[in-house]
Amino acid sequence: MADAALPKILIVEDTPSMAELYAAFLDGCGYEIRFAETGRAALAAIHADLPDVVLLDIHLPDISGLEILKTIQAEELPCACIVITAHGTINVAVEAMQGGARDFLVKPFSKDRLVVTVRNVAQHASLQRIVESLKDDFGRSGFYGIIGSSLPMQAVYRTIDSVAPSRATVFITGESGTGKEMCAEAVHRASPRRDKPFIALNCGAIPRELMESEIFGHVKGAFTGAATDREGAARRADGGTLFLDEICEMDLDLQTKLLRFVQTGMVQKVGGDRTEKVDVRFICATNKDPWAEVEAGRFREDLYYRLHVIPIVLPPLRTRDADVIEIAREVLNRLSREEGKAFQGFSSEAEARLLAFHWPGNVRQLQNVLRNVVVLNDGPRVEVSMLPEALMKGGAPLVVPAAPAPPPAAGPLTEDGIRPLWITEKETIEAAIAACGGNVPRAAARLEISASTIYRKKMTWDDAKPS
Repeated sequence: MADAALPKILIVEDTPSMAELYAAFLDGCGYEIRFAETGRAALAAIHADLPDVVLLDIHLPDISGLEILKTIQAEELPCACIVITAHGTINVAVEAMQGGARDFLVKPFSKDRLVVTVRNVAQHASLQRIVESLKDDFGRSGFYGIIGSSLPMQAVYRTIDSVAPSRATVFITGESGTGKEMCAEAVHRASPRRDKPFIALNCGAIPRELMESEIFGHVKGAFTGAATDREGAARRADGGTLFLDEICEMDLDLQTKLLRFVQTGMVQKVGGDRTEKVDVRFICATNKDPWAEVEAGRFREDLYYRLHVIPIVLPPLRTRDADVIEIAREVLNRLSREEGKAFQGFSSEAEARLLAFHWPGNVRQLQNVLRNVVVLNDGPRVEVSMLPEALMKGGAPLVVPAAPAPPPAAGPLTEDGIRPLWITEKETIEAAIAACGGNVPRAAARLEISASTIYRKKMTWDDAKPS
């Protein structure tokens, strides 16, 4: 009997030998494989037992694969489609992508290409279902309140989803403003400890002499001002999660006491003589390189190894592609409600400017910029003229350098000097992406094409084999 936990793949192919070949390619990859030879059989199979991924041939004997795709989209069925088309029909594949297909394959394709494509689509579909099933405290869709569906964030979601059920300590790194505390909360909310406390302490914001008391608590009279007994964060987090933000700012002497706490689970209040056992899950974060802090003698190596068990690296906003627009829309809607404004979205010029900006302050800076816009302006949409002057001047370079060109010929171009058009196009697009710091949507905006066009061409280049 097939394991119900295995992702289900429906192969829709009217040539049995081809269907068996695809199944053989996917054998051993951990999927439950099913088959359909006609379009109507495929629709019946999809409605009877919804697959995770549909490997869909466009050319079927009864109805077009595009019609099946349209039905899946119209009925909002949560299955991801990979369309298969013949060589020379890229336009059909593009039409399928516009109609909701997740990816496409052009015959003939290799085993590796099929395996990688199916794996990526299956993982993305699984994460998408998780994201769509969750709401944050404001009722917004997202992965436990985290907005964004870019590939770098999908990797973060997969790590959170994998580590949350365990007791393993998580160490989050990332630039300021990337959402480290939100990531820590996501780990907590996805874990079996979700109904217990999540206690956060910023080690860089609390005076050094008070930090020990904040973590472990104190007894009355332990120091000047200690008028009553006080529970520390460790005791308040019992059964739940203790999040230590900016951990690398902690004093070395206190790091020694924290190490003992991590090793034993025992805490002792400042000024007290009694220890007690607590059960906490540790999550730490820093905007510094923790190993560099160890090498500089500012962070204990033994504590590093105790805490740095499962690392999560949060990507800066400038590398998250179109997430900046997704986040901006969510933030604009929330701020418009809070301030009683009428904003419903952004002009295309304003969105292009948001994509072009470098965002050194990451999501926090984006939030501040949009609060400035909402407070000082009103209207149906945010126009580029409403954006702060600093946003108009700063950011990554906006001028895309020319693609590398062949050396100038002494005379007219000869037949031998002609280069394939796809190579020239590839060099131009790759130069644009590099000039925009790897941000594909920003490069697309500067080239005046869509980001999906770049992604489609990149897939084509991966398969191209120059003669």
